[in-house]
Amino acid sequence: MKQWELFSILDTVDSTNNYAMAQVHAGLAKHGNAWFAKDQQAGKGQRGKQWHSGVGENIILSIVIKPASVYSNNPFYFNAFIATICLDFFKYYTGGEVFIKWPNDIYWNDRKAGGILIENIYQNKKWKWAVAGIGININQGSFDPVLQNPVSLKQVTGITYDPIRLAKELYTRIISGLATITWESMEGAMIKYNENLYRKNQKVRLKKENVVFETFISGVDQKGHLITKDAIERSFAFGEVEWLISG
Repeated sequence: MKQWELFSILDTVDSTNNYAMAQVHAGLAKHGNAWFAKDQQAGKGQRGKQWHSGVGENIILSIVIKPASVYSNNPFYFNAFIATICLDFFKYYTGGEVFIKWPNDIYWNDRKAGGILIENIYQNKKWKWAVAGIGININQGSFDPVLQNPVSLKQVTGITYDPIRLAKELYTRIISGLATITWESMEGAMIKYNENLYRKNQKVRLKKENVVFETFISGVDQKGHLITKDAIERSFAFGEVEWLISG
């Protein structure tokens, strides 16, 4: 298939997102270029955290995407679109109990199965490129003790998988989805994101600066802000609050 010309496999790399971003900045990348790594030395997660992965056991994938005009004014819709594709992918193999933890983590029950990190390149305030970095635990059976609640697909199903084959499947889902994306499908992704939001309508403990408080998760708005409700309704941007619940 022609699309596999854009899918490359790296034996080892510091970070697939770093590698993809370097290709973009060098003018060597095109829409749909993807890099899968068997080993990643310095994987990047949200809020500057490191993404840990066993060698050859998981999906470590970064995809270069040329933002379409349909979502250029609503970047979080794009995030929601990618997140819901990853949600469907993991749910296909597990059969259910899969959620999106705000903003971009994939959870099975109360355990983290994957994460998404989207990095963007702007020129003169115009969104030129996006690099979608996706890490999903596939076959890993033991994890760094610093990780509190990880889980892999194999731990859920008891089956050993081919991470490269699954990475190509996920890549195909994303590229095919982007090829037919419309405003309606983006709105649908945002609705689906909220329908599958982790701990929605449940009480959670959050921390903002030095203040810990209990509240209920209501949803996520079009700008990607977390909406909570207790005595009042509040809105929090990413990085403004920290979860203090198991998971």
